[in-house]
Amino acid sequence: MRTGSKGAPVRYEAIDAGLERVAVKAQELGASVHMPRIGCGLAGGKWSRAEPLIGERLTRCGIPVTVYDR
Repeated sequence: MRTGSKGAPVRYEAIDAGLERVAVKAQELGASVHMPRIGCGLAGGKWSRAEPLIGERLTRCGIPVTVYDR
């Protein structure tokens, strides 16, 4: 499940739940969301698993999202 981290493995269900909460707040505020590739650095997750969660929870709801790669 993890690659490159000696800590706890990334939990995609936790990322999904967090993104759901971010989506609610972004919609309340009319805000866009800016983030790094969440779960893919020290957490050792895979972007191919995290990116669809962003699309499902944020982009599909019309929330503008910017993901910073570096």
